[in-house]
Amino acid sequence: MEIILKEDIIGLGYKNEIVNVKSGYGRNYLIPQGKGVIASPSAKKVLAENLRQQAHKIEAQRAAAQKRADQLQDVKVEIAMKVSATGVTYGSVNAGIVAEELKKMGFDIERKIITMRDAKHVGEFEATIHFYKGVEVKLPVIVVAEAPKGEQAPVEEAPVEEAPKAEEAPVAEAPVAAPAEEEEAPAAE
Repeated sequence: MEIILKEDIIGLGYKNEIVNVKSGYGRNYLIPQGKGVIASPSAKKVLAENLRQQAHKIEAQRAAAQKRADQLQDVKVEIAMKVSATGVTYGSVNAGIVAEELKKMGFDIERKIITMRDAKHVGEFEATIHFYKGVEVKLPVIVVAEAPKGEQAPVEEAPVEEAPKAEEAPVAEAPVAAPAEEEEAPAAE
């Protein structure tokens, strides 16, 4: 079944694009939700005329999308996650987390236009941001292990541990002397 899309649907197509879908998907989801119409010959003619009239508007949208894409060209997203001893993260890094990190960096990117496989371990991954038809950016996502607060404490306590060892040595001599006197006392009896 051929459908003319009325909005961008990631994984299927972009607005004003003609796509082939299964009949049930078109009849039961796309058409009732207003996300597409049946691509009849008359609808195709209307679409072609609309595209011809809106050509300059479409070029302006493409240029704006390209400008946004150029801003993200050399950006790398680094996400710190809690990690088990084997390198597996507690939870996963997905498009929503990448969108939050980009927002912290000053880029307002919707989660819906980001596609990426869930990252469930430490390493480098790639997220694709779909700005407009033909305007996509591959964004490197680096998942690193979050440094727990417990790991920083032993480094600071290392000099403190040396001081108790010095105190333990005299304490260790005192108990050794005391049992020796006790042993002599029973032997004398």
